[in-house]
Order: sequence, then structure tokens, then C-alpha cells
Amino acid sequence: MIALRIIYVLNIIVAGQIAISAMFNPARAATTTFGSAYPPTEVMRLVGCLWLGITVLSILGLWKPITFSPVLLLQLVYKGSWLLVVALPAIRNDAPFPTGMAIFFVIWVLALPFLIPWSTWLK
Repeated sequence: MIALRIIYVLNIIVAGQIAISAMFNPARAATTTFGSAYPPTEVMRLVGCLWLGITVLSILGLWKPITFSPVLLLQLVYKGSWLLVVALPAIRNDAPFPTGMAIFFVIWVLALPFLIPWSTWLK
């Protein structure tokens, strides 16, 4: 339970700050979060809304860690997919991509399988 709560706190801090930036100042998010790899667009606001959803579910997860743990599976799937579909081809083609985000996503994708309460879900 402690590990889940730590992950939720990290989600709240990181995803919350990025969500606010992406939703309300996509130009700033384009440089800070996305490392100037992409121009600011309305899609950044959409991603900000996703991260706000993760933040809200993580806040609720502080009180009910197991109940809200599917948000971790969502993160595992979308971060892993992004790494495979966006970051890996960009690396292969020497194209711009948000390197900082990719590093953070790799760490998260490697850690989450050990933190997701699989045994609770599979009962």
C-alpha cells in the first residue's frame, strides 16, 4: 500500500503540474514538457486533460489505493505505447521527440509492472 501511495503522490505532483501547463499554456508546455519537439497545438490541451484525469484519480487513490490502481495500468499501456509508436521510431529516424519525457516514461514503464496489484485483480 505504501508503494501505491508513493506512486499516487508522484502522479499528483508530476501529472498535475504538467496538466495545468498543457491545458492553460500549451506554448509553455511545448518547450518545458515536450522539449520543443512539437509545436504548441490543441492536442497538448487534450493530453493535459488526460493528465488531469490521472491526477484526480491519483488523489482518490491516496484513500483507496487498490480501488484506483487501474489508473496505473492505463499509464503502463499509454506510456509503453507512446514509447513504441513515437519515441522508438523517432530515435531510429533521428527525428525530434521529447527526450526528457521518454526517459521518464521508460522509468515508469519499468517500475509499474512491479507496483500494480496484479494478484488482487486476478482473484
